Amino acid sequence: MSQQPQPIIPKPLDRFDQELQELLIDESRAEGIQFVDVREPGEYDAAALPRFKLFPLSQAAKWSDTITDDLDIAKPTVVLCHHGVRSMQMSVFLVQRGFVDVANVAGGIHAYSLGVDPSVPTY
Repeated sequence: MSQQPQPIIPKPLDRFDQELQELLIDESRAEGIQFVDVREPGEYDAAALPRFKLFPLSQAAKWSDTITDDLDIAKPTVVLCHHGVRSMQMSVFLVQRGFVDVANVAGGIHAYSLGVDPSVPTY
């Protein structure tokens, strides 16, 4: 009787208050990391973090076929949204496409604003 393979679940970046802030501040650590924001353009315009590149989840049909051209599957990738739900969906999508090191920002930009940087607007 063979066991079913366990699904690969992206690791949550639960300690966003320390880890994400350190990654955004430390140029040498951030250099090798890809930062992906899956919110809508209007959300991004309202509140954005440095280094994050916009890939709206609602527009996945436009970029899903070329995601491995746009991002390096071997590089660590941090995914962000408003509260962490869409970024988890994107994280799973990336892992299914062969990305090896994907972290979802638990709580999203909203939690980051409340817990770390109140200068980032909430909405």
